[in-house]
Amino acid sequence: MQRIARDFLPPDLAPQLAASQLDGCIAVQAHSSLAETSFLLGLARAHPFVKAVVGWADLCAADASEQVARLAAQPALRGLRHVVQAEPDDFLLRADFQRGVRSLARHGLVYDILIFPRQLAAAHAFVAALPAQPFVLDHLAKPDIAKGQREPWARDLRALAAFPNVACKLSGMVTEATWGAWRPDDFRFYLDTALDCFGPDRLLFGSDWPVCLVAAHDYAAVHGLLADWSQRLSPTERNQLFGDNAARIYRIA
Repeated sequence: MQRIARDFLPPDLAPQLAASQLDGCIAVQAHSSLAETSFLLGLARAHPFVKAVVGWADLCAADASEQVARLAAQPALRGLRHVVQAEPDDFLLRADFQRGVRSLARHGLVYDILIFPRQLAAAHAFVAALPAQPFVLDHLAKPDIAKGQREPWARDLRALAAFPNVACKLSGMVTEATWGAWRPDDFRFYLDTALDCFGPDRLLFGSDWPVCLVAAHDYAAVHGLLADWSQRLSPTERNQLFGDNAARIYRIA
């Protein structure tokens, strides 16, 4: 983890994006604090290639709807996330949390779902309770790729994908594989399963930069992994994967 024990800021990312022929990114929260969300929004104002921010608010709070309304007034704010993977498995089923998430839809905000495979069943019930809310599943729910985990992950992913308001971010895979020793074939089953479940209209490339650097040599290695796999797609579908779907789902011009 020492490799990422420093600040990573937009000037560090800009040349990585350019090398992979990407002209923008979405900054996603890592810390459960309004201060970090404000910081990320400031970065978006200062750096036009940071197209949007997925921030954090205390969605369990009594004033969650007011917090969400204040954040939604910021032009770059396009979604919210909570690190549910660090919470009890039934966290998504809490009435207060669902009440807070319900306030996102009226502002057109996405909710990013960050969970482990064991929490997919709860995510299914969570999404079922909020049919008007757009969702993005992060990191394919983090299957244990290093150990070759397939079931019940694939079954539960398919059940979640049955909801048309859920998209899936193809991200975070290298950190679930054997760090520094993974091969592209290690991810084929997981990528193929996600494509079969969600289709090309609901898949988004995500770099998980800079966290990906603990397991990959650089940004280009993560981008290249998806670029090579996506050769099976049509040019239109590749454009969807590498930007058009994200622009539509997160409402980025």
